[in-house]
Amino acid sequence: MIEITHLTKKYGRHVAVDDLCLTVEKGKIYGFLGPNGAGKSTTMNMITGYLGATSGEIKINGFDILKQPQEAKKSIGYLPELPPLYVDMTVKEYMGFVAELKQIPKSERHNAIEKAMEMTGIAEMSERLIRNLSKGYKQRVGMAQAILGFPEVIILDEPTVGLDPKQMIEVRELIKKLGENHTVILSSHILSEISAVCDHIFIISKGKLVASDSTENLTARMQSGMELTLEVKGAKEDARRVAENISGVHNILTEAGEEDGICKVILEGEKDTDIREQAFYAFAEAELPILGMHTSGKSLEDIFLELTGEGGRQ
Repeated sequence: MIEITHLTKKYGRHVAVDDLCLTVEKGKIYGFLGPNGAGKSTTMNMITGYLGATSGEIKINGFDILKQPQEAKKSIGYLPELPPLYVDMTVKEYMGFVAELKQIPKSERHNAIEKAMEMTGIAEMSERLIRNLSKGYKQRVGMAQAILGFPEVIILDEPTVGLDPKQMIEVRELIKKLGENHTVILSSHILSEISAVCDHIFIISKGKLVASDSTENLTARMQSGMELTLEVKGAKEDARRVAENISGVHNILTEAGEEDGICKVILEGEKDTDIREQAFYAFAEAELPILGMHTSGKSLEDIFLELTGEGGRQ
């Protein structure tokens, strides 16, 4: 659906996007992640034709966005970070204006506008001036103009900014619904949002693509091994001695528990090794009862920080 080849954008000496290559397939929801200034919005603006590239090529549905902009843009609906609203129009007038810009046939405009407004929950605001709407409703109007006409590719830059928790959940459900029949590209600083709705994740750092995979595969690839946390009744020193004799464990951390006589033991196992059963029997044999046991792994936040060089859990 989208092919990006050796895309570069420079502002003087500053390289905002650096030799970016990626492919977006039809009918999936893609998440764009990266720190502030990583090049996410710049890339989205180039995909939509709003910004020109310094070098490289972008094809939308086979059409070059710079050489064949009209054909390419017919396939795109775009919600930028700041929605492009005319605040002196009513919601209905604005949607009619956007429908005309998108060249939706007159016979289809009314139904297309009603459907987009209903899906984004702004139908009841249709006669209100946009300037009098809350920030959340303005964001919804921006979303409605992006999906109006239901183009094949829908690009959403921070779509849940300014929404309350209930509205955020509704927008996420809408994005999932759109993903059933459309290609959706979504950027967000809320990593749980990306994890909840996206089939595939692109992580960009300093203008370069540092990861491209499904959420599940990315998490699996970044795991160094099982991390097992135990609550043990006994002294830290005794617990450590037991842990040191468990095969497959390459890192041990012991610390005092919240209650007297209980310590916390964190064991990191080798990759693809399940150490739970061995740990259970080892502590039972040493007569150090395990009062609690749970596993944990790297979250998307940990992976994001690690890949973008921002630190992360050691």
